[in-house]
Amino acid sequence: MRGLILALVLTLAGNVSVTFYFSIEPVFHTGKTYLYGYESFILHGLPGRGSAMAGVRLTCKLEISHVSQSDHLLQIRSPKLEEFNGFWPTDPFTPSSRLTDTIAACLSQAFKFEYTEGRVGSIFAPEDCPILCTNLVRGILNMMQITIKKSQNVYELQEAGIEGICQTRYVIQDDSKNNRATISKSKDLTNCQDKAVKNMGMAYIRPCPTCPLKVRNIKGTVMFTYKMKYDDSGALMTSATSKQVYQVSPFNEPNGAAVMEARQELYLVDVKRTPISAPKTQLQNQGSLRYHFSGELLHMPIPLIRIRNPDLQLTETLRELVQNNEEAATKEASIKFLRMVQLFRIVTLDQIESLWAQFANDLPYRHWFLSAICAAGATDTFRFLKQKIHDEKLLLFLQTFLTCPQIQKAPTLRIIVYLAYGSMVNKYCAQTSLCPNELLQPLHDLATEATSKGDAKDMALALKAIGNAGEPASIKRILKFLPTFSPAAASLPNRIHVDAVLALRKIARKDPAKVREISLQVFMDNTLAPNVRMVACVVLFETKPALPTVTAMASSMLTEPSLQVASFTYSHMKALAVGRIPQLYNLSAACNIAIKLLSPRLDRLSYRYSKVMHVGDYSCEYQAGAIWRVYLMNSPNTMFPSDIITKVRGYYANTVALRSQSLTELIRKKNIPFTEYDTYKTLKELGKTLLGWKELPLEDPLVSAYVKILGQEIAFVDIDKDAIQQTMTVLTRLVVVKKVVEEVQRGISGQWTLPAMVAELRHIVPTVVGVPLELSLCGAMLAQAAADVHMQMSPPLSDNFRPSQLLETNMDIQADIKPKAYFHMTAMMGINTQYFQSGLEFHAELSANTTMKFDARINMKEKNLKLETPPCRQEVELAAVRYRRAFYAISRNMEKVDSEKKSHLVPEGEVPSISNQPFQPSERPSRPGSWKVRRPLTVLQTGRKSYARIFCRKFESLGCSACLSLKSRNPAFLRKTYLHKLVGELEAKIVLKPVHTDAEIDKIQLEIQAGSKAASKITDVASSGSKEEDEPSLYENIQAKLKKILGIENVFKVANKTRRRKKRIHTEEKTAVTDLWAVPSATPLSSSSSSSTASSADGKDPGNEHKKNEIRQSGKQAGSSKSSSRSSSVSSASSKICSSSSEEHSGDRHCSGDSDYSNPQPKFLGDSKAPVLAAVLRAIHRDGQPTGLQLVLYTDTQPMRSRTQVFVSSITGSSRWKLCADASVINSHKVLGYLKWGKDCQDYQIATQIATGQFAAYPAVQMKLEWPKVPSIVRTTARWLYSFLPGAAYVLGYSQRQQRSPSHQATLVMALTSPRTCDVVLKLPELTIYDRAIRLPLPFPSSPGTPISALPSPERNIFSQATFSVIENLKARCSVFQNTITTFNGVEFNYSMPTNCYHVLVQDCSPELKFLVMMKRLEESDDIIAINVRLASHEVDMYVSNGLIQLKINGVQAPTDVPYTSNSEGKHLSASFFISTKTQVAFWMAGKTCGICGKYDAEKEREYQMPSGYLAKDAVSFGQSWIISEDPCAGACKLQRKFVKIEKPVAFEKAAAKCFSVEPVLQCLEGCSATGTVPVPRVLVHNTTPASHSALDLEGQTNLGQKSEDVVSRVSAHTACSCHQQPCPA
Repeated sequence: MRGLILALVLTLAGNVSVTFYFSIEPVFHTGKTYLYGYESFILHGLPGRGSAMAGVRLTCKLEISHVSQSDHLLQIRSPKLEEFNGFWPTDPFTPSSRLTDTIAACLSQAFKFEYTEGRVGSIFAPEDCPILCTNLVRGILNMMQITIKKSQNVYELQEAGIEGICQTRYVIQDDSKNNRATISKSKDLTNCQDKAVKNMGMAYIRPCPTCPLKVRNIKGTVMFTYKMKYDDSGALMTSATSKQVYQVSPFNEPNGAAVMEARQELYLVDVKRTPISAPKTQLQNQGSLRYHFSGELLHMPIPLIRIRNPDLQLTETLRELVQNNEEAATKEASIKFLRMVQLFRIVTLDQIESLWAQFANDLPYRHWFLSAICAAGATDTFRFLKQKIHDEKLLLFLQTFLTCPQIQKAPTLRIIVYLAYGSMVNKYCAQTSLCPNELLQPLHDLATEATSKGDAKDMALALKAIGNAGEPASIKRILKFLPTFSPAAASLPNRIHVDAVLALRKIARKDPAKVREISLQVFMDNTLAPNVRMVACVVLFETKPALPTVTAMASSMLTEPSLQVASFTYSHMKALAVGRIPQLYNLSAACNIAIKLLSPRLDRLSYRYSKVMHVGDYSCEYQAGAIWRVYLMNSPNTMFPSDIITKVRGYYANTVALRSQSLTELIRKKNIPFTEYDTYKTLKELGKTLLGWKELPLEDPLVSAYVKILGQEIAFVDIDKDAIQQTMTVLTRLVVVKKVVEEVQRGISGQWTLPAMVAELRHIVPTVVGVPLELSLCGAMLAQAAADVHMQMSPPLSDNFRPSQLLETNMDIQADIKPKAYFHMTAMMGINTQYFQSGLEFHAELSANTTMKFDARINMKEKNLKLETPPCRQEVELAAVRYRRAFYAISRNMEKVDSEKKSHLVPEGEVPSISNQPFQPSERPSRPGSWKVRRPLTVLQTGRKSYARIFCRKFESLGCSACLSLKSRNPAFLRKTYLHKLVGELEAKIVLKPVHTDAEIDKIQLEIQAGSKAASKITDVASSGSKEEDEPSLYENIQAKLKKILGIENVFKVANKTRRRKKRIHTEEKTAVTDLWAVPSATPLSSSSSSSTASSADGKDPGNEHKKNEIRQSGKQAGSSKSSSRSSSVSSASSKICSSSSEEHSGDRHCSGDSDYSNPQPKFLGDSKAPVLAAVLRAIHRDGQPTGLQLVLYTDTQPMRSRTQVFVSSITGSSRWKLCADASVINSHKVLGYLKWGKDCQDYQIATQIATGQFAAYPAVQMKLEWPKVPSIVRTTARWLYSFLPGAAYVLGYSQRQQRSPSHQATLVMALTSPRTCDVVLKLPELTIYDRAIRLPLPFPSSPGTPISALPSPERNIFSQATFSVIENLKARCSVFQNTITTFNGVEFNYSMPTNCYHVLVQDCSPELKFLVMMKRLEESDDIIAINVRLASHEVDMYVSNGLIQLKINGVQAPTDVPYTSNSEGKHLSASFFISTKTQVAFWMAGKTCGICGKYDAEKEREYQMPSGYLAKDAVSFGQSWIISEDPCAGACKLQRKFVKIEKPVAFEKAAAKCFSVEPVLQCLEGCSATGTVPVPRVLVHNTTPASHSALDLEGQTNLGQKSEDVVSRVSAHTACSCHQQPCPA
């Protein structure tokens, strides 16, 4: 056994390492000529049988001769090129004689190449030899490239070849007995260091180098096999074969891939003694074996064009385009437009100039000319545009355009130029490792110039353009705009910091490590604004940081003082943690770990804080996915998000962002002169007494937005106050408005065309044969619009025009508008050269068109609109979308340009279905009657899966029918892949077809009448009959007539009869109206069955038969445990909402379990109200009898209730079809509505109810929907949607259970369990879905938290109260009760105020300084306080004197029982008894307040912010910092701030030292002694001399926070003083 193992080990070792005693590299001996036969071919198609393929084959004879040392000659004899187009392998190759002659001509002369030890060196070819022929020679010599290691027979290395330097694996099998060797070589074409590849339009597509091979769309490999015969003189290559395969899967499907297969075969024929004669012409060095690209990108993947006279061909094509445009031939126009683009890439600059001189003055030709020349993108076309920009203002050209005077004068054009230039630099540098500095210099110069001038707009433009360029060389320029790296940048606006960080996003693709380092430092910098740090967080995660970096970010968030930044970072990590994109696997794993550290602190933050919303999915089957993220960056200074960025990323990334700054300043009331009021001046003076007080910097209102497509910013706009004022100035210019109106009156007539090449993506790689393999996608779009619009106005506009005149005019409009759009896309996989094309071609067409022709008459004064359109005389397409997709195997060559070979990739014929084929027995039965074999009818199944549906609706009264036609056809019999489904046709169109009528229709008319004359437009089509003799009055006759006209007299009669048959519900209890602000009982939601049982104990609830059935089914389960009943109580049918109707004075109680709506049936509003709107759609016949439909709208609005009724009926006498809709507010807690239609509105019905009440003792709202009878199509659609509900509920995390409910009823209950959470129960006929504690985006009060005075009156309905309560709850409230203070942010702390010293409770810290509220505690009692309010020009004092409340307004005594109101900025002040005080500010003051109540910025970690802006170390220091210093002789406060010396030595650096406080401490005045003290922490400075100490006064307090901190110790601060007589001046 051991011997066998040893033999096996030695055998394996021998396979890995071997020593060759003879050289096996191919050797060609001097004086000999080696004759080889060569054959190669390329085929393109789908894998498997049954699909067409296209390809070419090259066969020839080769002669190789060794000339000297390493030089060899190669002579190609008898080349023959053949084409293949058909089904492999049954169809033959077709010779191409002219193409063979072309190839033979360039291969007729000998080629020289260097060859040493199996490696091919330089290749030499004739000077006039085309690159295509040289590359064919490279393909032949590539087979001779061999790298032999004599000591190994299995090894890997990076080997050079025609495709570049790629990973190669060798396996050598030596047959030493016969002196033969077999060499196998394979290359991984997806693992190349220096791959030969050419891309166009691919700069914005981000590859995934970390993705595994299986998720790549393009995979390639090549295998070689060599047969060698060797002896003492060397080795001879007897044969060589190669096989290359490229697999392209657009949808990453294993079976849905297109395949390119290339094969080569080289075999030895003979060896001659006569060498090849040396070439007579001089040979030029053509480089190495690597494939050379030449003009591949010049030839678009469109049918070949035989270039004879390019300028003449361009002229002919241009004339055909203009002619086709007039004839609306969109398909032909798009194809010719691409031909025109192709020709512009070939012509010279002189030819372009000649064509321009010919067509410049002809508008139709000029438009097509400029569109094509811009799409060409060739060097000469850019030179032409550069020459024309100075006088024609056409387009942009690199740097010259940046300094063009015409562009500098147009701000919008200047922005476009700089952004486009940055994108062009990015595209140019995408293919190079280093980008030339001279290309980036114009952008750097703009940034430098803008900084020196302090121009924020140019700074933003420069940063955005640099961001588009995305080059690491610009990092140093960007850092100058970030305060973290440049202190001078701290004075720049906040939005410039954001733009600087965003400019790093694209640079991160080239240098992620450097950008990660920068963005991490910005993110950790607490001195920056929160939105700057949040943007840095976004950029940091786009660099895909590793686990240590993510963990460090999470650790810093545990102590992060800004909750906005912490919330944003945490939610961003949560969004990344759920990602399934392969590129983000490592980042997702790291974020999963990080969120576990942060979730206890940050998981329950409200929507007041910044968030990242994420929606995305990834399919592992198709290796494709997409994500959508919305970054909501809230600012502490506003309730609105300061930055909103939405990003969609799949194969491409599109970004839309909105940034707002001081948005509330734009929407609230302005133009209030606060600086002129006394309060503004007073606050300026008081600010000097506060310790280092700083007001907030002035922020200009700004709204900015930008759009990024494929990572490139294409447009941005800044809207500030100046821009709004300029816009309003333009709009208020009556001359401009009048000119616009007059221009429309003259008429708009013409035809417009917009051609564009929307995409050109090309990826070209070489094949082993030597021809290029191209994968390309090219799309052209053509948008057309023909319009003829005329308008007349009467009376005509006067000279002194006023906009109000438009409301008193009659306008007649005649319009005929025909928009059309056509999109044509071509995708190709194959060979695309200037001589021939062969491969697979995919075509897709998308067209959409519509027609609008009408005459309109508008009478603004009478509120009348009349619209007329021609009737349906022939079939007309209102809108159509066509998508034709064709997959072909094509073969084209210059020999026959006009005749191409094209085969459908999928057979078009009929294919027998295998499921319908009969079985034919080989022998007949022995007995004739034993079996009866019938030959079944052969059923043929089409080779494509078809779908066709037509939905039509006839409107006979209008003489037309509307049809929706859907057609689809695709191959489904080969393989069920998306690639196969992509082939086929799709058509969707809406068509109007004429319908035969008895009388011919002249026109169709729509008339809408609003206001008091609406009743006059109601058409009477019913026979009025004889009048009754006992008519009560003319008014009642009108009511009856309206009912008869509308055909609704029977509707209300039937309804009333139905109501009388119903049993009225009475309950013995009287229940008060449930209010949303009522205090809920302590009964939890899970025990609602006990409370709900009482309401149904009497058994009088109608419509609850389904409950009885449930009781019968579960009668044997009465002994179940209470825990089980609690768990199922959420979805139990016993939980109801009950609400009281205020209109029923008997106190009848209506519960949500009532299936019928036991409310008074709606009455016809026309009995007491005139219609407010009437609309009649009629067909005008020649006999004068109209047919059609009419709509009448009634409304009735009352303080307690409102109602709306809509009736639609036919004006044709024979029709009884009607539609009735009614919506009414029954009381302040209930809304009902129904919709009926059919014959007399009795066939179908849908009813709904919305009610408020209680659900398990919580305030709740219930929405109920009933459908007693609906059409079948509605039921079918509902079932289809119903099937998705269980899965959707599972994905969203909702609980569900199977439970029977009423079969035609759905109920949704939402119970408010807290201001920010609610419980939801959705009951469907067979399913109940529910969930608890769902977070609400906005707070909604569920307990008495709103002041009673602020609540609306009970008469207002609850739905108005809901809106009011949300707005009220957005306001901030601060309260002071004894020593407990609750700030605007909800932080509660204890602070004992020193007596007789005013504290700043809250004040406006914005530059406007609108108001100030001060408070002090009186000596009489610790529970009594005095308040001083300063607002605009008013000063209000509220205090207690002799046990009575006193109120002074501007120094004048006022009665205390009369509220005082000031309308300035909406403040409401009132006097009342106050042991405590409550202050409320509007939501637009968020982040703009300061004082003891805080900043109202939701930053709870930074609540103790002192006037200097620094954070106090405790509540006492915070409260004392807001004490207002007073004159000791004029005020009652006997405390002042002083610097103190610590008498007790403090241990400092292991030695006793004397220290001084850096910040002043409250001390009693001179002559006063402290009667109360409190210790406060203070920063102490070591070795401060008395001179320096005395120099510290209150004038230099702004820099106190910047003092060095030696040690922190507690210092006694005085809180109460006992004073003797003080020396005060008389």
